[in-house]
Amino acid sequence: IMDFAYISSGVVIGDNTIIYPFVYIGENVKIGNNVKILPHSVIMDDTEIGDETIIQPGAILGADGFGYAFNGISYEKIPQVGKVVIGKAVEIGANTTVDRATLDKTEIGDGVKLDNLVMIGHNVRIGENTVMAGQSGVAGSSEIGKYGIIGGQVGIGDHLKIGNKVMIGGKSGIMSNIEDGKKIAGIPARDYKSWLRIEAYLEKLPEMKKTIDIILKKIEEIVGEKK
Repeated sequence: IMDFAYISSGVVIGDNTIIYPFVYIGENVKIGNNVKILPHSVIMDDTEIGDETIIQPGAILGADGFGYAFNGISYEKIPQVGKVVIGKAVEIGANTTVDRATLDKTEIGDGVKLDNLVMIGHNVRIGENTVMAGQSGVAGSSEIGKYGIIGGQVGIGDHLKIGNKVMIGGKSGIMSNIEDGKKIAGIPARDYKSWLRIEAYLEKLPEMKKTIDIILKKIEEIVGEKK
């Protein structure tokens, strides 16, 4: 434990773990063996971190989830009393956030790799060995399966189920459940090959419009002659 790190009461820290300067560890946190928590990371109360995990600088684990209820006039905060559970051999990127659950747990499975600037909402569960690239986010209560590959700037809506071995192209918007093994891309996301065809046609649209305008003009001329 290096200088200027703050360790709250009830914290359990395993063997060979390194906690760098300016790290905050909240109450009743459990940290496994051979963990590295780099400077300016924040580990809030009751968070659990498995062996061999790396927390990059500025990551925040266990902040309140985005939970509010509208009372007809304004939004009232819903207490977030769950926790975050990080598995073994996980890497949490710099300035990535994983929110605590409303009641139960937000869970990051063994071997998961989260890039910098990834946002994981409350109650989310990510299966083992899934990787997520930077600036991607998962809204509350969604589940992502094992061995997924999620590109940068992907947005995944709330209360969705993403299957195992799913590949999602960068900048995609996920608004519905996805079955195991699918490759998808786009906004809204669709089958990857279908998305490629649509993207190819988009470049041809201006020329296609010109052709259609010529055809319509010819039709008008023919109709006019018959009258």
